[in-house]
Parts: sequence; C-alpha cells; structure tokens
Amino acid sequence: MTDEHLPQSLSPFHPDVRRLWHRNEWYYAIVDIIGFLTESKDPGAYWRNTKKRLAQDEGAQQTLDHLVQLKLKAQDGRFRLTDTGNRQTILRLMQSIPSPRAEPLRLWLAQVGEERFEEIEHPEIALERVKQTYRAKGYDEAWIEERIKNDLLRNELTDEWKERGAQEGVEFAVLTNEIHQGTFAISVQAHKKYKLLPSKTNLRDHMTPLELALTSLSEATAITLHRDRESLGFSQLRCDAVDAGEAGGEARLVIEKRIGKPVLSPQNFLGQSPKKQHQVQQAQQPSLFDETFHEHP
Repeated sequence: MTDEHLPQSLSPFHPDVRRLWHRNEWYYAIVDIIGFLTESKDPGAYWRNTKKRLAQDEGAQQTLDHLVQLKLKAQDGRFRLTDTGNRQTILRLMQSIPSPRAEPLRLWLAQVGEERFEEIEHPEIALERVKQTYRAKGYDEAWIEERIKNDLLRNELTDEWKERGAQEGVEFAVLTNEIHQGTFAISVQAHKKYKLLPSKTNLRDHMTPLELALTSLSEATAITLHRDRESLGFSQLRCDAVDAGEAGGEARLVIEKRIGKPVLSPQNFLGQSPKKQHQVQQAQQPSLFDETFHEHP
C-alpha cells in the first residue's frame, strides 16, 4: 500500500509533514502528524505524553521500538534529532490518537482490514479488485490479463527463492536483474530510464504485452531450472537466473526477426490512458542506441 492509496481527505502524509528517505522507505516526523491531527499548540508535549501512554497503558512498546530518530530541519533552520516512523508505524499510532481528525482514518483502516480478510477467504475477490484498479487506470482487458498472469508467476518465483535460501532485498534484486538483463540485454534500471520512468516506479506496470510475455517466459524457465536442478543458495540460483535470462533472450531475438522491430519499447503509461499511448511521438523517447546504460537495480 502506497501513500496514494489513502483517501486524499484522510491522508496525514501531506506536504507539511517533514519526511526523510531512510532504509529504502519514507520516514515521517511524528510531531508534525500529531500537530496535523490534533491541532495541538504543543505537538511535542502531546507526543511525549502519548509515548508514555503507549508504553504503560497500551502495551505498545514494540511499536515504539520501531521509531527512528533522524535529523530533520526545524523551523529555526537547524537540524535536530526527531522521532520518525515509517508508514506502517504511523498508521498504528493513528489508532491511539483520540482526535476527530483521526477517526475517518481509523474507519478506513478497519475497512481495509475487512477487505483483506475477504481476500484471504475468497482469493477471487482480490483478483477482481486488482483488475478494477488497472481498469480505472485505463488499461485494456488483454493487458490486464497478461499483467495478472505475470504477477502470479512472479510470486511463484519469489516463493522458490525464499524456500531455496535467497534473501529478500539485495539478493532478490540481483536475481531479478540477471533474468531481465539476459532477456532484454538491458538492466532493470536502464529499462526504466529508456521508458522515462522514475527509478521507484514498477516497471511491469509500463511494459507492453510482449515485454510482459517474455518476462513471464524467462521467469517460468527460472522456476523450472530451480526445480530440475534442485538448486539451493544464492550462487546456484544466480546461475539458473543467468541461464533463464539467456533462454528468454534467444526467444526475444527470434521474435524480433519475425516482427521486424525490437521487442523493447519506449512506451510508458504515465499521465494518460494506456489506450492513448500510441499517440505519443517516439521521438520524445531516447533511442537505445543513443545512450549506453550501465545501471543496476
């Protein structure tokens, strides 16, 4: 769940709240959110009292342990250590702030929780919600089906990685990039750059159906290799990823010979309906041959 998934009227993550990128996610100044939600004249004192109550009365020490003190710029221009929390921590704290402004957010969290239970009990509900989200963004049905198939396959692949000893984070990123590099002869980050995407954007949400299909082919090949070779540990999994990427790359070359053009597309779906993307002049996009990419995920 990203910040934009919060209803605009409920989100405490507005521009006036100080934040800092830390450990690959945003951390927010808690006193700023306290001030926004409570309109207290002394958010600092309010937060100190809240911390005591959380620790002594609510048994929420685990939540407090997740707080991180980061240096943020104060009103006087100086940088001071400030209690911050990531999005999950902030949403937990919202539930302990007795403010009318926080109540709509608490109701929304309850609704999201209920929807999650429904999805666990009835997986088809989750699938339909994903489809509705993509439809609302303007994707056509054929693209949506390909994207969902790709997502299911990706989940199966990462499950294999977990079971076979790869660590989430850097190792997953390296394995993903090995497959991608072999398939498209370009790294994940370079592919994003080619499509003019921000570095944190989900690349797959901006792939063409053919790019998605080739990605799925390579990842399905990786799954097969992992199982057939009974691979264990990062090194063996990486060898499989390289081989799977090479297989996908060979398939890409055959396809490109048949269709007479590169599979790799500069098309992205930012800021407009994907159905209108063909109207974008490709001259606005950089050519693969105009730049040499050496980026890593």
